[in-house]
Amino acid sequence: MVWASPNPIRTTEACELPVVDFSAERSELTKLIVKASEEFGFFKLINHGVSHQLIAETEEEGFTFFAKPMAQKKLAAPAYGCKNIGFNGDMGEVEYLLFAANTHSIANVSKTIWPQPSHFRCRMSAYSEAVKEVACEILELMAEGLGVPDKMFFSSFIRDADSDSVMRLNHYPPDKSQYSKVGFGEHSDPQILTILRSNDVGGLQISLQHGLWIPVTPDPSAFYVNVGDLLQVMTNGRFVSVRHRAMTESYYKCRMSVAYFGAPPLHARIVAPSVMVTAQRPSLFRPFTWADYKKATYSLRLGDTRIDLFRNPIR
Repeated sequence: MVWASPNPIRTTEACELPVVDFSAERSELTKLIVKASEEFGFFKLINHGVSHQLIAETEEEGFTFFAKPMAQKKLAAPAYGCKNIGFNGDMGEVEYLLFAANTHSIANVSKTIWPQPSHFRCRMSAYSEAVKEVACEILELMAEGLGVPDKMFFSSFIRDADSDSVMRLNHYPPDKSQYSKVGFGEHSDPQILTILRSNDVGGLQISLQHGLWIPVTPDPSAFYVNVGDLLQVMTNGRFVSVRHRAMTESYYKCRMSVAYFGAPPLHARIVAPSVMVTAQRPSLFRPFTWADYKKATYSLRLGDTRIDLFRNPIR
């Protein structure tokens, strides 16, 4: 269970994390993205091509919703949640909207959003499609950089009509106490790839070494991209699924993040392409479906390690 702590695990000063300029030449992009995904599992994406107006409108919809009275927000359940993060008692200083990143799901959620449900539906649908395209382009650049013959190998999972991708809006209130609290506890993302955007309030931290947390400086104009568990499996461990958390750090302003989690269809078989498996680097994981992994994820607490459940025995 994730609890607030007056003495959180030690943090260090914010360090220079990889920055990828999406307007760079393609061959350079592949090198930068692969290097960042291997060394950090995380990078900052600038010049991503998603319009500032669409981003601002999406943020506006989120803040408008979270500013409503609790009774109105609860009408959006089960998409809406508060404090309870998962299914096993994990708690955090957060409220959220969680829904499938497809037109049907967004339309259903929008019916509970007043006074302008059509604005919510149109803006969230447009944002979801825009960031999906960014995610697919990143995955195709990754495939090229890794030498995978089919550059669509990774991206085809989230382009599939039955993709299980989701959108999540997290809202963290200002922290009025003496100590920072856990907004969203330590975890890795189980899906393939995450595209995250937040406002100008800090709180996101990543763990590159056990017990050492690095604050991520917010940049509302950029996206933050992180490798998920499934991509670590599909790259046979070359890419790292980074563990991260969100703390409540501001005394005066709310933090809100919007995350797109690119995921495959439930029936999709997760396995590394043959080029990623060699005699020198045998397969680290046994094949499984996303449904298998999702079930394992929901059966554990937030900070528990799931990926090791699917590792091949050491030979």
